[in-house]
Amino acid sequence: MKLILHIWRQRGPNDAGKMVSYDVPDASPEMSFLEMLDVLNERLIEKGEEPVAFDHDCREGICGMCGIVINGIPHGPRPATTTCQLHMRTFNDGDQIFLEPWRAKAFPVVRDLVVDRSAFDRVISAGGFVSVNTGSAPEANSVPVAKKDADLAMDAAQCIGCGACVAACPNASAMLFTSAKVSHLGILPQGRPEAATRVQKMVSQMDAEGFGNCTNTRECEAACPKSIGVEFIARMNREYLCAALTDRPEAEGGGGV
Repeated sequence: MKLILHIWRQRGPNDAGKMVSYDVPDASPEMSFLEMLDVLNERLIEKGEEPVAFDHDCREGICGMCGIVINGIPHGPRPATTTCQLHMRTFNDGDQIFLEPWRAKAFPVVRDLVVDRSAFDRVISAGGFVSVNTGSAPEANSVPVAKKDADLAMDAAQCIGCGACVAACPNASAMLFTSAKVSHLGILPQGRPEAATRVQKMVSQMDAEGFGNCTNTRECEAACPKSIGVEFIARMNREYLCAALTDRPEAEGGGGV
């Protein structure tokens, strides 16, 4: 496959960036997208040029590190697929492919396609935990959990924190990410005692980081590589409203959506 890549190059956070074109004359359809970038970087290094910086780690769609806007779509054209799981057979011989970093105020560009996503870490630090002394591992059946709630919590817990929802949203909203992190704990009985304080602190931190508001375009849902739905945003909004209207330490309601 012969491809032309148009890649955003930016030397640092305070430098002006620009699109730079590169030829890839012999990409294999069996390569992953990141392997194709590895080949490009090897050739750039051989020519004494700066390689393209991009985030990656597990390359198995688990860690959430990879994140590139490919032809205007976070993670590329295949639904429920991370950039590292995307293969070149998705594209055609002779294609021109445009690569950009996540675009959001809360995700400043570090270099090229790498952005600083530490805002997500601070949102989680604000309340994405359960404050109990666990001691030794408890008996698995000591706290009964309804299957409906367990399944729903696992659906939310699939969020890998990649930031595709933010990159896809016209407002750069982090509501899908935050709602998934709020919900996967708040749905389970172990997380209910701190449900009200959790949602208030995490939403407050999300706003402080400069993420935009949700206007229900559902682009976040479409771009999410784990197919997390906007029903979790609705659930978080209910949790937040309940927490704001009561002085009790625990928000009203059970674990269901």
